Amino acid sequence: MAIGISPTVDFAFKLMLGSPEHSAVTIHFLNSVLVDQPKITHVEIRNPFLGKDGEDDKLSVLDILATDEHGRLLNIEMQTSLPAGMSQRLAYYASSVYVGQLHEGNQYTELRPAISICVLTKSLFPVSRELHLDFRLRESSSGLILTDDLQIHLLQLNNLRVMAENVYHALAAERWAYFLQNADKLTPEDIRRLFPDEEIAEAAGVLEMISQTPEQLMLYNARLKFQRDEEARLQKAREDGIREGEARGEARGEVRGEARGQKLGRITLLQELLGIRPSTMAELAGYDETQLNDMTDQLRDQLRSRG
Repeated sequence: MAIGISPTVDFAFKLMLGSPEHSAVTIHFLNSVLVDQPKITHVEIRNPFLGKDGEDDKLSVLDILATDEHGRLLNIEMQTSLPAGMSQRLAYYASSVYVGQLHEGNQYTELRPAISICVLTKSLFPVSRELHLDFRLRESSSGLILTDDLQIHLLQLNNLRVMAENVYHALAAERWAYFLQNADKLTPEDIRRLFPDEEIAEAAGVLEMISQTPEQLMLYNARLKFQRDEEARLQKAREDGIREGEARGEARGEVRGEARGQKLGRITLLQELLGIRPSTMAELAGYDETQLNDMTDQLRDQLRSRG
């Protein structure tokens, strides 16, 4: 039977990657994303999951903050929606984690890197087809890195190109992305067949535990409902914005149409006063606003000269 629990729900995501008793899962995930960086062999979860006051408590912090043996501060979070200011939010939070280390009497050299990893179910940068985006402080023309102390990594799940047929031999980050996208539809047998990683199997076990624990399942379903409601709210806001934009465009078009009609009427009236055959609407249809204004001015000048 399929696991039935999606790790893209932040409640499940934090239990899976933010539990001290499953630190091997967290370490494997971090090393899969932070390739070509110092290997992590130990993490300390600084904000372990402590439960919630109630199933409708929407203020619980469901991201994951950890430190590794290199002293780096590591933040991991899941985002299923793209609220306004997402890029600024990511930069602000990573910076806050970084500067939050510095206390009176500390030196800047004591600051340790702050690394943020955000898993997105939608692309923040649709122009990019990359699964993993790595943002740092670089010089734009040469690529020279000012510092690695601030890093923001995005894992855009909908850019994954790996399929079930080749996920076993894919890169570790791709295997994790496939698992995050599909875990709820997979059976324990599928997990063993598709992934060579013991840590991903352990992560699947955490998800199964949620499905079998009534209190955790209730909290999971509450967060799932909240995420769906939030997505519906954002979708409605987008649709309302589109409708409002269309209505404004139509109103502007009507105003412009009325103004053009008044100009055409003024021209034909001036032509009648001058004894000129009035132009038809079809004849005037090809004139732009500047040409109509010029024609009106010329007709007025002719009328004044006759007066």
